[in-house]
Amino acid sequence: MKANFTQRRLAAALAALLALAGSAHAADVFLAGIKKHTVLVNTVPDNGDQNPYAIAVSPTTAGKLKTGDVLVDNFNNAANLQGMGSTIVNYHPDSKQMSLFAQIPRTLEQCPGGVGLSTAMTVLKSGWVIVGSTPSNDGTTDTKGAGCLMVLDSEGKLADVWSGPDINDPWGNMAVIDNGDKVTLFVSNAGFGVGSAKGTPPVVNLATVLRLELEIPAGKPPKIVSRTVVASGFGEQADKGVFLIGPTGLVYGKDDKLYVSDALGNRISEIWDATTRTTSAGIGRTLTHDGLLLRPLALTATPQGHLLATNGSNGKVVEIDPATGEQLAARWIDANKAQTPPGNGDLFGIALTPQGDGFYYVTDDNNNLVLAK
Repeated sequence: MKANFTQRRLAAALAALLALAGSAHAADVFLAGIKKHTVLVNTVPDNGDQNPYAIAVSPTTAGKLKTGDVLVDNFNNAANLQGMGSTIVNYHPDSKQMSLFAQIPRTLEQCPGGVGLSTAMTVLKSGWVIVGSTPSNDGTTDTKGAGCLMVLDSEGKLADVWSGPDINDPWGNMAVIDNGDKVTLFVSNAGFGVGSAKGTPPVVNLATVLRLELEIPAGKPPKIVSRTVVASGFGEQADKGVFLIGPTGLVYGKDDKLYVSDALGNRISEIWDATTRTTSAGIGRTLTHDGLLLRPLALTATPQGHLLATNGSNGKVVEIDPATGEQLAARWIDANKAQTPPGNGDLFGIALTPQGDGFYYVTDDNNNLVLAK
C-alpha cells in the first residue's frame, strides 16, 4: 500500500514537471503570443501597381522616412503583370496613413531588363534604401531580364544601380549587418539559366546567395568594396503563377550562421562562416525540412532568435528554433479558401515590429499590409 502511495506521488511530481516544462516551452514560442491580426492599409498606389512583395521597417528618421515606417514594394503593374511593378509605398504607423516613397522608371538603362521590384529590399541606418529588380517586359519569364540592385536616398530618389555577372534576379528578402558606415548585405539570386514557364519548366540548380560588403562615405551613396558568392546550387524554376520559385528568405543569426529558405527543397539551409568565407558553401547544411513547411519563402527572426518562415503553398507562418532545428509551431495568417490549400500563393514579405511584439506581413490576394501581434 505504501509503495503504491509513493509511486502515485512520484507520478504526480513527474506530471507536474512535464506540465511545467510544457508551459515553459509554450512561453518560448513567439507565435503563441500572437492574438490579433489587423489590416493596416491597402498597398496599391495611385498608378495601380499591385502584388506587394517586400517589407522593410525603417531604423532611422531621414528625408521621407521616420523610424518605424514600413516600406512595401510592388512586383506587378496595374494590369497585374508580374515583374513590372515600380513603386514603393510607405506606411506611417503614427498617422496610420500611406504615402508614395518612390516610383522608379520602368525602363532603366543601367538595370538589365528594366524594373520589377522584388522581395529584396532593406533600409539602412544611414537612410539609404536598397531594392532589387526581377524584371519582365510581358509579365512572364519569357522576357525576363537579369535585373539589378538599386540604391535610393531617403527621399526615394535613385542614386546608384548595381549589376554584374553575379547578380541575376535578386529575389529574396535581404539579411543585413548594419554598422552605419560599413554594411554586410546578403541577397539571393534566382534567375540564372531560368527560361520559359510554359509546360513543366525544369528545376535549374544555379541559384546563389551573394554577400556584398559596403562602405558608406559621409553624405555619399553606399559603394561595393567586395562581392562573394557564399552559397550556390539551390533550385530555381520558372513558374506561371508566381514568376519564379527559388531561395527567398535570409536571416543572419548567431555563430556567424546565415539561414536560407530553400523553397524547392522545402527546407531551411544553414550557411556557416557567413561573413568570413571566401568560397561557396554550396547549398549548406539542412537545419529543418518538410513537416510544417510548405515551400518556405520569406524569413525573419524573433527577439529570442527563432526563425519565422512564411509558406508559399499555404497561408501559414512557421516558427523554428535554429539551435535545434525543431519546428515549434505554425499559425494560419491567411486562410483564404479561394485558394487550395487556403492562402496558397498569398504570402510573401514578413518583418518584425521595432518593439519585437509582433510582425508585419503582406497578403497578395487583396494587396493588404497586416500587423500580427
